[in-house]
Amino acid sequence: MPSPDLNLLVALDVLLNEGSVARAAQRLRLSPSAMSRTLARLREATGDPLLVRAGRGLVPTPRAQELRLQVGRVVEEGEALLRPARLLDLQGLDRTFTLRTNESFVEEFGPRLVASVGAQAPNVRLRFAPKSDKDVASLRDATIDLEIGVAGETGPEIRIQTLFRDRFIGAAR
Repeated sequence: MPSPDLNLLVALDVLLNEGSVARAAQRLRLSPSAMSRTLARLREATGDPLLVRAGRGLVPTPRAQELRLQVGRVVEEGEALLRPARLLDLQGLDRTFTLRTNESFVEEFGPRLVASVGAQAPNVRLRFAPKSDKDVASLRDATIDLEIGVAGETGPEIRIQTLFRDRFIGAAR
């Protein structure tokens, strides 16, 4: 069985909202005959007449009335999927992020990080949590939002990115 033409969903939504082949054709910038052929394809695909003549107009069948709300939501969701992503509004973001890291990171980078975040996103708060182990369960259950440190065993759902490289120097007498 061939996959259905998803363009028919938009046509069905417009036809059911307009209740007229001519008005639906105008809204979709098609000729009335092309819209009539689209309605025929929809009838074949659904196995229902969808719109039937009543006097001088068309009325939806019971199946078309069931589909009206459903197809409207599907078309809206499809349009939302294809819209460009909105950029994050840092000025309006109001959230607390929990970072788990060791004390040396907090001492070295904490003040500058807090100042930078405060300047760009004034309603964002950073909470530093102590790094007691390399367990990633708290990342999985969203107890913490970001872990900074040496990566231990992780799963495929954990994204890792190198922030910097550090080396230890020992001095002995």
